[in-house]
Amino acid sequence: MPLRALDLNESGGRKLTQVKLEGLSILGYARAKPAGKPTPALNPATGDKLEPGYFWSAREDVERAARLAEDAFVHYGRWPAKERAALLRRIAELFEASAPAIIERTQQETALAPARLNGEMGRTCMQLRLFASLIEEGWWLGARIDHGDAERKPAPKPDVRSMCVPLGPVAVFSSSNFPFAFSVAGGDTASALAAGCPVIVKPHQGHLGASEMAALVVLEAARECGAPEGVFSLLYGPGRDVGAALIQHPLVKAAGFTGSRSGGRALMNLAAARPEPIPVYAEMGSVNPVFFLPGALGRSAEALATGLHASVTLGVGQFCTNPGLVFVEGGGSAEKFLEKLTDLMRATPPNAMLSPRICAEYWAGVEKISRMTGVRRAAEGAPDSRQAVALARPVLFVTQADTFLANPMLAQEVFGPSTLVVECASRSQMLAVAQKLEGQLTATVHGSEDELVANAGLLAILQGKAGRLVCNGFPTGVEVCHAMIHGGPYPATADGRSTSVGTRAIDRFVRPMCYQNFPEAALPDELKTSNPLGLWRLVDGKFGQH
Repeated sequence: MPLRALDLNESGGRKLTQVKLEGLSILGYARAKPAGKPTPALNPATGDKLEPGYFWSAREDVERAARLAEDAFVHYGRWPAKERAALLRRIAELFEASAPAIIERTQQETALAPARLNGEMGRTCMQLRLFASLIEEGWWLGARIDHGDAERKPAPKPDVRSMCVPLGPVAVFSSSNFPFAFSVAGGDTASALAAGCPVIVKPHQGHLGASEMAALVVLEAARECGAPEGVFSLLYGPGRDVGAALIQHPLVKAAGFTGSRSGGRALMNLAAARPEPIPVYAEMGSVNPVFFLPGALGRSAEALATGLHASVTLGVGQFCTNPGLVFVEGGGSAEKFLEKLTDLMRATPPNAMLSPRICAEYWAGVEKISRMTGVRRAAEGAPDSRQAVALARPVLFVTQADTFLANPMLAQEVFGPSTLVVECASRSQMLAVAQKLEGQLTATVHGSEDELVANAGLLAILQGKAGRLVCNGFPTGVEVCHAMIHGGPYPATADGRSTSVGTRAIDRFVRPMCYQNFPEAALPDELKTSNPLGLWRLVDGKFGQH
């Protein structure tokens, strides 16, 4: 059946108004056919079922979406940067126009506050526009030209030129905790579309209706901009079925994933086992260790406890940058810090998590740590009479460095509002616990300039462990900008050389392509000697706009 997404408003623009959600996957510009029993969306705060029910995609839907994406790539992969940028900007405009309706539905499905969702909507639209500006400027392509020299001895020098080109259809797996920024039109989709790659999204089951509304926005923008059918599709269903079929399809050339380590590993294994293996850029979580040096605690123990508490409990702890591990050197300042942190955690009321399943996994993780020898459950949030089905209280654990070093399980992520404070007996023990850490998205150090210089060994260890080092701050909150890195060594991500935030994210969905001895007329505009696009390029070893 044909699919029209949005209604005209009085000013001639388009926005979502009273859109009837249909609960069906989207294949190009058409809906999939219903099959099987529908699954309802769920309000995690009340347990209420939300209409409509959603039908999972069939194998033939995956096949259809992949074929459409491959056909679209033939044309969209050659679209000029200006046209791709216009598409990204139009998606952002339609999102902003439709924000009230989308946010209302998303709040029902996630229990996230309107203020949080408004902020995330703004970030998502800004991200789309950032990639639009990036591809118009063109420097990210890495265009290089080495002119030939027929007179060179003993052998002529060939004319060699290179740049980045898009990979092909990309599968995007939405996250649970960011229903906009890491979802249907989030960073993975934005960077893939910017690169010239069609996108097939498998939305998260925690925000089914919000994903359908976002998909309608993307499709309307694609239609308005004249994008070929198949530049975007949406496939509902569980990862073990639909996700597996998508990652194994031979026409899919890369994937972006945000979620658990088990989910990311499953996709990585499937992709590696293909006859033609493909990259899976999986962001799989992190405990984001925070190191408080003695001088920092001595100067402002209570203030640092207040800042840490705010970071741990932000968004009910449902951030991939949530600080789940804290390291201090024992002593009077550390005791003062712990006393304040304990009081703050005990006074914090519970809140609803994103889904009953996520909440159940949080409490299972809390109970697992509570049973470990040598770990003290020092504080738990205030009780609450509400009957929410996904209610979580913050929990504070305390242990000693010897216990931490002897039990690798203590370094694993518990997704939610808990943190573990590890008391170290000396600086050398702090170095030892740092050395034992797995790969992380972030690592944070609090200390004065002199302390940071004196602890260069700690910083060197953490540089090898994390993708982003934070000084005298807290890791929650990721600035979307050119320089940001939201990635890290395995298992934080599948490939520590990549990022899912910032403009470097586009590099995941392109590959370098070289042209040797091509005549000017047959070269891409980006590599022509005349430089008709005015790009900054490396020409004969010199970088410039020539």
